[in-house]
Amino acid sequence: MAVPSEDDCPVSDSLLASLYRSSPEGLSVLVATVPIGTRAMLAYFCSRRAHLEPLGLAIANTCSPEELYDVAGRAGWSLFERAQAGTLPELPRSKRRRGITLASGPLRLDFDTGQD
Repeated sequence: MAVPSEDDCPVSDSLLASLYRSSPEGLSVLVATVPIGTRAMLAYFCSRRAHLEPLGLAIANTCSPEELYDVAGRAGWSLFERAQAGTLPELPRSKRRRGITLASGPLRLDFDTGQD
């Protein structure tokens, strides 16, 4: 298998978005639908992007070291070791995002100093 280029995701944008937004339980169900070779490429693809790294590690945790090695060589071994370390970063969740707050007062105050 060839390593995907820096810009080419091995799955559709809609599947990647679904994986990114899914709960941990939903993630395991979705990942199981991805063929293993594609799954290893996806794990490597995601792990190389800061905002997708937790997703990549979670996906790599479902791959064998040989599958990751076939896709990424020594980087695949390293990815497998990080995924197996048991300290997977928490996946970002949209429900944990802080709400947007709006200013409740004037944004600019004009002070009259009383001097001419």
